[in-house]
Formats: sequence, C-alpha cells, structure tokens
Amino acid sequence: MRKLLRGIKHFFFPPPGSPRWVRVLPFAILGMVTALAIYGSVEAWTYTNSPAFCGSTCHTMPPEFSSYLRSPHARVQCVECHLGRDVFTTQFSRKAGDLRHVIKTVTVDYEFPIYAHDMRPATDSCERCHFPEKFSDDSLREIRHYGDDLANTPEFIYLILKTGGGTQREGLGRGIHWHIENEVYFLATDPLQQEIPYVRVVEDDGSITEYYDIASGVTPDDVAGTHLERMDCITCHNRVTHGISSPEEAVDQALKKHLISIDLPYVRQQSVALLRTGYESTDAARAAFETLTTYYADNYPDVAAAQSDQIRQVIATLNDIYVQSIFPEQKIDWETHPDNLGHKDFPGCFRCHDGKHLTGTGESIRLECNLCHSIPQRNNGFDLVTTLEIVRGPEPPSHTHSNWISLHGQTIDQSCAICHKPASPDVDYTQLNGTPLVDGSFCGNVACHANKWTFAGFDTPELLPVLERQAYILQHTSPYLSADLARTYTGTFKAMLDGRCVICHSGPEAEAGLDLSRYAGILTGGKDGPALIAGDVAGSLIIQRQTESAPHFGQMLDDEIEAMTAWIAAGAPEK
Repeated sequence: MRKLLRGIKHFFFPPPGSPRWVRVLPFAILGMVTALAIYGSVEAWTYTNSPAFCGSTCHTMPPEFSSYLRSPHARVQCVECHLGRDVFTTQFSRKAGDLRHVIKTVTVDYEFPIYAHDMRPATDSCERCHFPEKFSDDSLREIRHYGDDLANTPEFIYLILKTGGGTQREGLGRGIHWHIENEVYFLATDPLQQEIPYVRVVEDDGSITEYYDIASGVTPDDVAGTHLERMDCITCHNRVTHGISSPEEAVDQALKKHLISIDLPYVRQQSVALLRTGYESTDAARAAFETLTTYYADNYPDVAAAQSDQIRQVIATLNDIYVQSIFPEQKIDWETHPDNLGHKDFPGCFRCHDGKHLTGTGESIRLECNLCHSIPQRNNGFDLVTTLEIVRGPEPPSHTHSNWISLHGQTIDQSCAICHKPASPDVDYTQLNGTPLVDGSFCGNVACHANKWTFAGFDTPELLPVLERQAYILQHTSPYLSADLARTYTGTFKAMLDGRCVICHSGPEAEAGLDLSRYAGILTGGKDGPALIAGDVAGSLIIQRQTESAPHFGQMLDDEIEAMTAWIAAGAPEK
C-alpha cells in the first residue's frame, strides 16, 4: 500500500531533474479526466432530460410516452413542462428535489395509476412559448361523428370557437382566454380538481366577486384561510400532451382518416363495442378483435368475401388503438385521467360554468351555449351550406340574465317564436312538455337537446327554488320601474325603451323607420305615424302594439304598460 501511495506521489510530484514530459504528464491526464467528467456530466444531464429517458428508461411511463409521441408537443422535451424552462442551476435544484421519484422507482414504492402533482405553473412552462397577451381570433371547428347504424352515417357539427385572449388595454381580453388575463381563483376539494365549490374573481377595479356551488355546502368559513389556486393554462389544458381518446373518439378518427372502411356494415358499432370490453391482457384483446372476421362471415358473408382486406385493416387499427389507449399493467385507459377541455365526457368547463355557482344575490357564473362557442350546427353531409349564427344583433333583456339557460324553459311565451321559429307551424313552444323536438330548428338543435349534459347543474334540487324566484321576477317585475325615479321620459321611460325597443328601433336602419332612442323620434314616429301622442293613450301606436294579442318582440311587462299608459295620459313629459 505504501509503495502504491509512494508511486502516486512520485507520479504527480516527480523529483527535481525529471524530464519535461514526466512533469507534464500528470497535468495532461488530470485535464483529460476533468474533460471526460465534464463531457460525461453534460451527456448524462442531456440524456436524463430527454423524452427517451422519461418514456423508455423509466418503466412506469409507457402510457404517457405513447400519448406524448402523438401530441402537439411531441417535439417539446418533457422537462420543459415538468421542470420548466429556466437557468441550469434552477433546473438542477428542481431535478435534485425529484430524486424521490428515482428512489420510488428503484424500490417499486408506487401505486398505479400514477397521477402528476405539483406541476410547474404555466408561467414557467406554457407561457414560455404561448404568449398570454397574444389575441387569438375565433376559429371554425368541425366535429365529425359516425352513427351506429348499418351505413355508419357521418354527422358533421360545426361551431365557431371563441378563443379570444389579449389584453384589455388593447380593447381585447374576451373569449375563453379571458380567464388567463384576469385574476380568477378557485378552491378544489379533490387532487384532480374536478370538484370546485368556490370561485373568486378579482375585477378590474379591485372589487371581488365570489361564487359558491349552492349544492356543495361550502360556506365562507370553509374558504377562509385556505389556499386558492389561480387559474392558468393547465387548469383547462391539463391533458394536451397526454390525452387518451375514448373508443368513440378513436373510432371516429379512424373512420375520418380512412383507416377503417365506412363501407363495412355496422363497423363503427362493432369497433366501439370491442374496444369498450374489458380484457385481462393485450393478448385477450387481440383475440377478441379477431372475432370481427367471424361477425362478418356469419352476418354478411358477401361482405366478408369481397372486403376481407378491409376487415383485416380494421382489426389492425383496433390493435393500434388498444395499445395506445389501454395499459392494463398501469391501470390506465381513457377514463383514468380527466380531460378538462370541453364538458361532455368530463366536467371540464362545467366545473364552474354549471349554472349552480351563485353569488349572494343569485347571479351565476354564466352558462350559455354561445359564451365560448357559437350555437353548434349539424350538417348531415348532404346540405350544401351550413349557417352558423353569431350573436351580434338584437337580444331581449331576459337573455342577458346570468341564469338564462337554466331559466329559458320556464319562461317561454309566444314572443319566442318571433325570432326562433319552429321547423313546423304546428309546433307551439308554449305547450312544450320537456325539451323541444330535435327538428333542425334553433330550439330543436341536435347538438344541444339530443345530448345529455351530465355535469350541468340544471336539475340540482338546491337550485330549483332560486330559479323559480328568478323566473317570477323576470316575468312579473320590471327592472326599470323604481319608486325613486320620476315618471318622465328621462327619469324612467328612456331606460325602459333602451332596454326593450332600441335594439330594433334606432339608427338609420331602424325598423319601420321608427327611432325610439330619442324623445323627438318617439313623437315624430315612423312610416306608420307617431309612436306616441301625448294625452291620447288609445291613439298611441306604442300602446296599440304592446297590447295586441300576439306578443311583440320587445314585449313590455304588464306593470310597464300600465306605467307608460299613465305617463302618456299625463302628457308624456320629457323631464
């Protein structure tokens, strides 16, 4: 041992008079070792940051890696989201903090399915590429489904997605991305943030609006002192890189891409049924998919003989879908991780926009079919033109009520059909018992009433008394008649006419040439004469129209007509 130590000492500290190469050699070797150590460290750092390491070396990650490779972020490294884009020292400290995952992997100290917690905030990940102040224009979306009938009939749903965003200082800040540019906080009572009983919105002026899920039982005392999450990109886009399609979505996509032939009878129905069946192993699933050949041989022998290649292609596609969607060992399939985009298969948007998150005064977080997207329109593939309705024109005051979607079925009257005409003249909306028939009309929209919205709060028992009270107020109480206001044009009736009438009767293109936005315009009238004759109630067209048997579009309430009658009888004073 002493000889070894003496030899090392002489090697690094050669005696005086030694040749130059003997004196240089130790430093050269130290330099090479240092360079190799630095190179190895860089390579190790680079490799452990690579998707290949995360998805392949770590045996717990096959589901995430499979979906990652097919995602919009397939060229973004895992660590850019899970560690965040930052300087080396910060990333190193974060990775060192995650050594517990390595220990758990080595000691097999984990349980399936695996859920990611403590993700980096969107400011450290998403917003390094996706600038939140950038305004995104509305975009046209096509959603294609196929029927479970013999012909696998395609159905096309079109809508305008109101992505929005941008900053209010530029006159923007609307649409779906409004949530990112404004302060919205929430309380989640479960690790996956599927139950959100409380939402807080900080307005521009610093005031706070609080919404409580009326069915949750959560009170201000429960919220006080708790940690609130601020809404960011990942609140909704939580599975954008690791999404797993449901069998219905996967088969529809395969049909759309012609990976599955639409000419095979009932192929959509059979494919979805095979994928939805639980199997003990991948081999059992493959054996089940092979029965598709037997199905066609028994039920459609001519098809089995003529389209055997297409049937084999279906089986191959089902095998691909299965290995990309279902991982028995990890206990993962399309239902394991909730996807917060949308509101059909998971709560998603309806975690907050469910109609039952109310303020103390009964105002709800708005739940509207045209809030984040236009009213969906169906095309059966044979219609040449699909018309999408973008709400920009006249809208009755009731339609701006925050609970209107929950209330509209209780407040139907004859005036509804003035704008929303039924497909058949024999249909009377006031006689409806339940939802309208799916007939292609505005109210009979197949994309709305033909679906069951499991996560909406329309029928929540705790909400019903609130809706009954609000429906009564909408139908019987005027928001314009206050005891403190003078019964004059400027004191009361200008606001009433602005709310009920001027959406149609104002400006150069006013209906019937009648401008009700100005006092002089009311007296002058339109093509049918003056709208109002001071002192002459019976001769005033505005009273005649409002008291006809058929309701007017801007129909006033009974107490409003009574107040206007008294005003006209008193000479219709302006001030």
